[in-house]
Amino acid sequence: MTERLADVSARIDSIRQLGAVVNAMKGIAAARANTARDEIEAVNSYAATIAAAISDALGPARPTPPAETSGGQADGGIGLLVFCAEQGFAGAFSERVLDSVKDDLSTASLFLIGTRGLSIAAARGLHPVWSAPMSSHTPGIPKLADTITKAIYRALGEGHLERIDMIHAVWASGQPQVVRQALLPVDLSDLPPPGATRPMTQLPTDTLINNLSGDYLHALVSKAALHAFAAENEARMEAMSGAANQITRELGHFEATLRRVRQEAITAEIIELGTGAASATDSR
Repeated sequence: MTERLADVSARIDSIRQLGAVVNAMKGIAAARANTARDEIEAVNSYAATIAAAISDALGPARPTPPAETSGGQADGGIGLLVFCAEQGFAGAFSERVLDSVKDDLSTASLFLIGTRGLSIAAARGLHPVWSAPMSSHTPGIPKLADTITKAIYRALGEGHLERIDMIHAVWASGQPQVVRQALLPVDLSDLPPPGATRPMTQLPTDTLINNLSGDYLHALVSKAALHAFAAENEARMEAMSGAANQITRELGHFEATLRRVRQEAITAEIIELGTGAASATDSR
């Protein structure tokens, strides 16, 4: 009985330690998600400012902006920039994102972000043409966006791609929602109407638009990365909440078992004492 009591007590201690780890992971994920949500507003404002500048530079006629790269001719290929999870314990986060593009993967070039997502893609027999880990903290997002845009420019310069779409998750209504948007060429319909007066500029219009388009691309990639970062951590919070609930149930079960074992031990001791007392009386 003593050994069983010790086993149950040890099990309870282990569950409590696991609960502490789960709560810590949940807290870290919550802090990261909140930080990312705050920074998304800043990136949205930055992207909107650049979009307005491009619109004003193009003017009311809205001619097609020049190509961003000067490499070979594109052969009509499509590139998919897909943001998956960097770490585990986020439920089926990466699986949902990859499922959303499964019909395109046979003909598209896959650019994949996220170490965990890369492992899942490999298990599915998918081989990205390029991949990179997701930043573990939001201050690393701009550098990640630089790395991504350089990879995109290289692919465009080699003439392999004509269009690039961006796929990432956003957190809405308590679950991840996968969104897809055109990254390149720039969708002019997303730009605001130009101002009434065209601004005076010192740079040639083509040069100005090319420079602004590069900044706009960087802003769009940064925004997508922040959304994906926030959604991954929201998914991890959800998964850890489920784990915490399960731990609470398990802890309640073993605490009830501990009370029962203790009661059984006390009862056994009382019976043993009573039996011993009766034996002593009979021997007299």
